Amino acid sequence: MRVLLIEDDSDLSAAMTAFLLARGFIVEAASNIKAARQMLPLALWDVVLLDLHLPDGNGLDLLTSIKRVSPEASILILTAMDQISDRIRGLDAGADDYLVKPFDPDELLARLRAVQRRTTTTTSSVLSYGRVEIDLAKSRVTVSGFPVEMTGKEWALLRVFVSRADRIQTREALLNALYGFDDETDSNTLEVFISHLRRKLGRNCIQTLRGIGYRFTGDCE
Repeated sequence: MRVLLIEDDSDLSAAMTAFLLARGFIVEAASNIKAARQMLPLALWDVVLLDLHLPDGNGLDLLTSIKRVSPEASILILTAMDQISDRIRGLDAGADDYLVKPFDPDELLARLRAVQRRTTTTTSSVLSYGRVEIDLAKSRVTVSGFPVEMTGKEWALLRVFVSRADRIQTREALLNALYGFDDETDSNTLEVFISHLRRKLGRNCIQTLRGIGYRFTGDCE
């Protein structure tokens, strides 16, 4: 899951980033509205963690931009306990949830899992492709009823493919799902992970479109 954290408290931002990175999330951080506006179009964000009181304005002013630039992203507001009116305005403006500061890191994880469950159940959290069954809510894959071990990177890649099945995915979009902006990647890294998925799920389940990108076909027999 790719997360954009918009938080001006440097200590809190660093702690949240380290906590989520250690649990397999891809996290990028912005400390103000200007930086956030620049980062929004650069990736496909699954979740935006939005602080309301930022040094160059109110985080609520970003809600419209987030919805326009990243319509698929869920928005979780970070707010102080006494800002009830801001929480109401944020939810009315399109935020999906809010978290009151100070909060327990495990509560943050629970909220992120809840957001993921809501987004995956908009259609169905369990997808079937021949012998392959993918449970998005539980992050579980089976082939002919037997569980398949998936690494964090393999799961991140598969989730992008099946969430946008039949759509062509460019190399850039897929690499964005695997790595943060500052991570160094080998030129063949993506092909290695796709090869792993084909070996585990079926060689025809992912189609290569030379010079264009890749597409999940669902042909996993």
